[in-house]
Amino acid sequence: MQTPPEHGPRHVVAIAASLGGVAALREVLGALPAAFPAAVLVVQHQQGGRASALAEILSRACPLPVREAREGDRISEGVVHLAPPDLHLLARAGGTLTLSGAAREHFSRPSADPLFRSVACHFGRRAIAVVLTGRLGDGSGAVKAVHDAGGTVLAQDPDSAEAGSMPATSIGTGWVDHVLALGDIAPALVSLVSESP
Repeated sequence: MQTPPEHGPRHVVAIAASLGGVAALREVLGALPAAFPAAVLVVQHQQGGRASALAEILSRACPLPVREAREGDRISEGVVHLAPPDLHLLARAGGTLTLSGAAREHFSRPSADPLFRSVACHFGRRAIAVVLTGRLGDGSGAVKAVHDAGGTVLAQDPDSAEAGSMPATSIGTGWVDHVLALGDIAPALVSLVSESP
C-alpha cells in the first residue's frame, strides 16, 4: 500500500452509480460543503460515442467545481472529477489521473471496480468508496480492496435506490462498512474526512 502523494489530497472519495445515478449524484454532491476537504472521483455508467453533459448537469447542483477528467489531471482536493464516457477512470502514483480503454468490467466502461482498486492502492486508509444506485454488481469486485487497504466503504440502502441491485451486491460481500439512506451519505462523508488525520 502506498501513502498519498505529498501534495495530493488527504482523502479521495470514489463514487460509483448507474441507473438512477444522476439524481442520486445531484443529491449527494449537492449536499457537500464548498470547502469539502477531499477529492471526489465519480464513475457514472454512460454510453460511449457521444459527448456527455454530466459535468454541466452536476455543476448546477454541486457547490464544488465539477470537471470531466482528462489524462494526467492532478487529483485535486475540493474538485469533482468525472469519468468520461467509455473510459475507465483511475488514480495513479503521484496523485494524478489516468484514463483507460481496457476491457469492460461488469459490462461497463467506465466501471467502479478499476477506480476502487486504484484508490485503494494509492490512497489506502484515506480512500472512501461509495456505491450508489444501479443494476448488476459493479463495485462489488473491489470493495474488499478498499476495505483491506484500511479505507472505508459506504453503500446506499437499496430500499432508497432507484435500482437496488448494485449497492445490494456490494453489501452482500460483507465488506461494506456503512449502509445509508441516500440523504445520509453526504453528512457521513463530511464526518469521515473531517475526523480522519
